Amino acid sequence: MSGMVGPELLLLLLGALVVTSIARRLNWSAPLVLVAVGLVVSFIPGVPEFALDPHLILVLVLPPLLYSAALDSSYLNIRANLRPIGLLAVGLVLFTTFVVGVTAKLVFPDLPFAAALVLGAVVAPPDAVAAVAIGRKLGLQRRAMTLLVGESLINDATALTAFKVAVAAAVGTAMHPITSVWMFIYITAGGIAVGLVVGVVVRFLRKRLCEGVLESALGLLVPFGAYLLAEEGLHAFGIQFSGVLAVVVAGLYVGHHSPRGTYTTRLQDAAVWRSADVLLESFVFALIGLQVSSIISDVDLDVSLLLGAAAVLLATILARFVWMYPATYLPRILFPKLKKREDRPPHLGQVTVISWAGMRGVVTLAAAAAIPETVPGRDIILFCAFVVTVATLLLQGTTLPWLINKIGFEGDDARQDALAEAQVQHRAAQAAVTRLDEEIEDVPDHVRDQLRSLAEHRGNAAWERLGRQEEESPAAAYRRLRTAMLMAERDEFVKARDAGEIDDEVLFRVLRELDLEQAALSRE
Repeated sequence: MSGMVGPELLLLLLGALVVTSIARRLNWSAPLVLVAVGLVVSFIPGVPEFALDPHLILVLVLPPLLYSAALDSSYLNIRANLRPIGLLAVGLVLFTTFVVGVTAKLVFPDLPFAAALVLGAVVAPPDAVAAVAIGRKLGLQRRAMTLLVGESLINDATALTAFKVAVAAAVGTAMHPITSVWMFIYITAGGIAVGLVVGVVVRFLRKRLCEGVLESALGLLVPFGAYLLAEEGLHAFGIQFSGVLAVVVAGLYVGHHSPRGTYTTRLQDAAVWRSADVLLESFVFALIGLQVSSIISDVDLDVSLLLGAAAVLLATILARFVWMYPATYLPRILFPKLKKREDRPPHLGQVTVISWAGMRGVVTLAAAAAIPETVPGRDIILFCAFVVTVATLLLQGTTLPWLINKIGFEGDDARQDALAEAQVQHRAAQAAVTRLDEEIEDVPDHVRDQLRSLAEHRGNAAWERLGRQEEESPAAAYRRLRTAMLMAERDEFVKARDAGEIDDEVLFRVLRELDLEQAALSRE
């Protein structure tokens, strides 16, 4: 980051992780706490100025966050909800850009309309990190979660494209509307194509590496490679696509095919990307709060500026509501086939929750910081973007849990998932026993009985999770007792290592076996 030296950056990362740890212990929303702490710290005398470098944010921070989210997303669910996701990620972004642009022009008459549209494009894309974390904790229905995740994966590409068009108009190199539409289609289609190519190549290479560590190491390069290839790889030929979409599509493709890979790769990928998510998300939300002092110092605060920023904030929030309800229900009225294809209309509470889950994030501030100095009213745009980002994070982020609980809009996906899992697990256990019978040749009876018992246990455990039993189920008793046995084994091996009976290498090998079994028990 520009303006940061090594020790300062390290302290920022360490401090962000400490705050995240405390917030999780207290069961608070870590992103919101980080923003609030950053706001307070930015006013402490002697704290260095942490300047936000938009290029590094867009190249080093955004791609891995998007890629990790895409890996964990369901391609099938996103495909099934592509129409509403498209209305959010494309339609709503463009609608918000226009509404906020008109509002900014009204409250800041001296601001050219093109510059006002730049502001609209900057604040248009929501960041669903905080919303998704809250929704998962409170049991929000899967469809609502799919819409929020799908929107956050795609809307950045729409907003950044609209941003480029608006900036071009603001600096006097405006395009014809048809040219702008064509550029949007071209950039989008190219980004999707690059992402597919990267995904196919990565899957091809992973099949041939056959080693989990190497496959995970390759995976760490994918988001940066996909982004740079789309944005800069073909720049010499005058070709530039959406790096954001390339990263998202590559992540969806690799994630969709990961179940066909090796278990070691899946275990390592989960740990690696979970750690990367915590580090990067802690960093960016802390950085958002730390921007306040530098942004305020660059503008002349007066009543008109504060009222104008408040009006932009209100327009940003209301635009989402104005778009959501008609976009949700009108297509079902206008297109009877759509109504037949979708079993039931979305719950009104679901629409309200998604409408309120419009918190802005680091993409908004990165885009604002990337505005050229030649754009008129740049300081006003930066200030308004900061107000919208922080206000939506703190206002909507803190009240979203209350809204979900007030509406009582919680999904029953957990029980439906458990029922579906139990049915498939029963078939899987039968298939395992059948394969066992096929493979048995000269195997001792006690080995056969043990393997058959394990298969039956897994099949029965899924059904027992569906029950509402007051007493401890056999599967729960098995997990409790086996966990205690594993802990006793682990303690004995540690004592033997400390006593010099075994080497650390032996200990680590045994601990991995015990840890994997305990992880499987914990999952059950």
